[in-house]
Amino acid sequence: MKNIFVLFVSRIIKVFANITKLLCYVFHFLFPNRRFTIPARSAPLYKTDSNPRISKILWQTNFTNRATLPVYLNYLFNRLLSPTFEYRFMITADRADFIKEHYSAEIFDSYSKLQIGAAQADLWRLLVLQKQGGVYMDIDAHLVWPINRIIKPDYNELYITTKNGEISNYFIASQKENPHLEAMINLALKNIQENTIKNVYDLTGPGVFNQILDKNAVNTILYRYTCNQGNFTNEYFQYIDKPEGKWTKAQKTIDIVKKSDPSS
Repeated sequence: MKNIFVLFVSRIIKVFANITKLLCYVFHFLFPNRRFTIPARSAPLYKTDSNPRISKILWQTNFTNRATLPVYLNYLFNRLLSPTFEYRFMITADRADFIKEHYSAEIFDSYSKLQIGAAQADLWRLLVLQKQGGVYMDIDAHLVWPINRIIKPDYNELYITTKNGEISNYFIASQKENPHLEAMINLALKNIQENTIKNVYDLTGPGVFNQILDKNAVNTILYRYTCNQGNFTNEYFQYIDKPEGKWTKAQKTIDIVKKSDPSS
């Protein structure tokens, strides 16, 4: 019965979000250069005494912190449904700084070879959760239910499944020092070093998750009851200030992994 109610709420949110998205076309037609700043860090709206295994930190990243209105509304909606969580946001340069500070030179070197932002973000989300734990969500993803009711206190990890049953990586909840994350990090690093895979999805993205994780052995939940994408915002609003566009387009003209210099 609860799942039916959550699904109903999810549908209402989807309708509401898409209405705001349509209105944002009007807003940005009138104010084409208006942008809103996503904070690098914000405290929980209120604190509780609970001490779950998964840190109460919500992580997000993007190439810029200057967002269009629909992306900013998406951020605000997530904050509304994660009131007990600290929020942390990193742009491209911050991601590199984090990895350089917390990981070995070899890992930073592998990360630095990635030339497409989505591949960098794929690896960074694993590394940041492995080091500090918490919940990662893509910048265009939004919760459909309060996050503290989705993630149970005794969970070590939680992954979402898509409608075709595969695990996705646009929402990840994990405690720090998770052996599953470590295995996925190692596979992604191996893929980067071998440089034989020519798409982001399999090199560093969901393909890595589905190779490592056994859906019957880890906590999973269908995306419809957890987190959805592309309702408040879309590719146009997310990449309006990025000429090369989404990674699906960029990988057609840019090598995902920088080729080694033969002379070095």
